[in-house]
Amino acid sequence: MQEPQPYKAYRPLLLSLAYRMLGSLSDAEDIVQEVFLDYYQLDRKGIEHEKAYLAKMVTNRCLNEQQSARKRRETYVGNWLPEPAVIYSDHGQGDPADKLEQTETITYAMLVMMENLSAIERAVFVLRETFAFDYSDIAEVVGKSEANCRKLLSRAKEKLGVLPDTPSFHNKRALELAGAFIRAAETGDTAVLVGMLSEDAIMVSDGGGKVRAAIFPILGRDRIVAFYEGLARKGNQPSSGAYIPAMVSGQSGLLLIQDGHAARVLTFQWDASGEKITRIYLVMNPDKLSHVTKTDANLS
Repeated sequence: MQEPQPYKAYRPLLLSLAYRMLGSLSDAEDIVQEVFLDYYQLDRKGIEHEKAYLAKMVTNRCLNEQQSARKRRETYVGNWLPEPAVIYSDHGQGDPADKLEQTETITYAMLVMMENLSAIERAVFVLRETFAFDYSDIAEVVGKSEANCRKLLSRAKEKLGVLPDTPSFHNKRALELAGAFIRAAETGDTAVLVGMLSEDAIMVSDGGGKVRAAIFPILGRDRIVAFYEGLARKGNQPSSGAYIPAMVSGQSGLLLIQDGHAARVLTFQWDASGEKITRIYLVMNPDKLSHVTKTDANLS
């Protein structure tokens, strides 16, 4: 049987790696495309471990990209959130796993937290925790010793802390809770909102200066409730469209479609009980929603 070409065999893995390194699907796609263009120009006869070699090429490009990306974020308008990898079906069915290799190891909530890591810590964490690379392979990819890589992983986990091990992000209950939150928010049902939010909940919205969004995070349950109550009172909720279930970077979320385009993506971080919201992430920057893809569409 003929071996699959490197592009077909490794593109999904490399795209997943670059996306988790950068938090941007558009940048990840550019880097993977550039890597393969360069790779096919090489004399590949001496490359014994193709997968590790390609992973090293992608990781190095991502490490360079992160330096310039951090500078760009210094001038970003408002809160910066990772670009969500959103896939949905009009019928609410199907497996939205076509665009990225699906794993629950790193969800959207974890992507946000990973912004606290250095570039090299993030690389080691992703290679080990998501793709289960051996330390010897990680050392080769990032150019560090195995002992150093173990220390980097330990440091990364210490910075990330413990993300609550909530019930499956894919389960029906998570979607029910998300739907209940939106209904309460749109109607200004204060009692329901209070019951669903932890006291120290935080809401972060990303409009990128392209659409109206809160410039700073909204801190605390009372302020979040007051925010949504005010929107409902002023009639500032979306006038058309409805939120539908979607896969948002490895976890359940909600997507608002207006005039045939993605307008908002909403996802949550839950507490250990899986019943209280501790973080709300709302992405509205249209530049970050251009990759929203139906599961029943043909994916490139």
